[in-house]
Formats: sequence, C-alpha cells, structure tokens
Amino acid sequence: MKALITGNLSGKKVLIIFLLTGIVYTIMLTITIPKVMDYTGGMKVLDMMPTGYTVAYVFDLFEALGNEGRHAYLYNQLPLDLVFPLLSGISFCLIFAWFLNKLSKLYSRWFYLSYIPIFAGLFDYLENFGIIILLNTYPDIAVGLIKTTNVFSVLKSALTTMQFVILIILLTIFGYNKLFPKRVQIN
Repeated sequence: MKALITGNLSGKKVLIIFLLTGIVYTIMLTITIPKVMDYTGGMKVLDMMPTGYTVAYVFDLFEALGNEGRHAYLYNQLPLDLVFPLLSGISFCLIFAWFLNKLSKLYSRWFYLSYIPIFAGLFDYLENFGIIILLNTYPDIAVGLIKTTNVFSVLKSALTTMQFVILIILLTIFGYNKLFPKRVQIN
C-alpha cells in the first residue's frame, strides 16, 4: 500500500483527484442533499449528522421523507455518496503524503497519518451501506442496524474531523517552512 501511495505523488495527479473530489462533494451539497431535504420538512439526512442520531430520529426522518423522498435519497444522493468516499480517501491520503514528502517525513512514522483518510472513507462506505439497507427495509428496520450505522456515521465524522485538523497542521508547517526555511521540524 505504501508503495502505491508513494508512487503516485505527482502534484498534477494529486490536484486532479482533489478537484474531482471537490466536484462530487459540491454536487452533493448543492443538488442531491438539498433535493432529499426538500422532503424532510427541515430534518437533516443521516449523512449530515456528525454527532449521530437516534432510532426514533431515523423512523421520523424516513416517515417525513415519504416514498418519493426515500427514493430520492436511495437513487440520487447515495449513488454519488458511493463515489465520494473513494475519491476523498485517495485524494486526502495523497495530499498528506505529498506534504509529508515535501517536509522530508514521507519515510518516517508520520507516513501513517496518510491512512486516516482511507479509514474515514471506509467508515463512510459502511455508513452508506447501512443507510441503503435501512431505506430498503423501511418500515421493518432492525434497531440494531440503526445503532450500528450510527456508530459508522460517528466514526466517519470523527476521522474526517481529524483529517482536516491534520491537514491544517501540515499546511501550517509547510507554509511556515516556505517563509522561514528549516525553522519548524516535525520528528
């Protein structure tokens, strides 16, 4: 896995994958998620609840969505959200590795930070598969599946938050080193 990552660190590749990720995310935020939320009466979709949700919330949401809203969630939002975790995981993994390479830390223990976006993407997939099953089994949803999907949602959100904090730290160190060469070192 490490060889695959280190072998794809050209700035052009990283930028292209990052831009594709941004395009898919923008489409979800501006088109598919608002389309689904039009059916909810103001309730947030499960994908957009970083601190999780309750069993009652899922039933209330799916009831508010109605047949058309659940169909829009399943066939408009979730197909894009099956592409996004892959793009996001790869792009942020490569971005971390690219910055670590520029900081001469690619072949150190810091490299393992590059795996965090991959795990965030994995939990996003597990969340999405859980939501797909929930939508397909409504109204006969297994409570255990709601609780398990909720755990995946919270883990995805926690790792995504961690991912952005790490990115800010790497950007700060990289920028500082550009302004003041060899002043900030990470060990």
